[in-house]
Amino acid sequence: MSKLSLRIVVAAVLLFVILPGVSFACPVCYGPSDSPMAKGMNNAIGFLLAIIAVVQIGFAALFITFWRRARENRRRLHLVEPTH
Repeated sequence: MSKLSLRIVVAAVLLFVILPGVSFACPVCYGPSDSPMAKGMNNAIGFLLAIIAVVQIGFAALFITFWRRARENRRRLHLVEPTH
């Protein structure tokens, strides 16, 4: 860890120790859990997690496609007789 990143971590820890109110949850979290704002926040979190899952599945599908194409290309290269 570089000196600069170590200083940033130490400063953040000191800030949270000196001013503990900074590390508390946001005011939305203090409200009732069945309020419309809390329900909206839960829906937003679920939506963002779903988007992340779709992107991850897309990356996995992309790399599986690359792997299959490479395997097929290797198979085709071994079937073709070298010409001299």
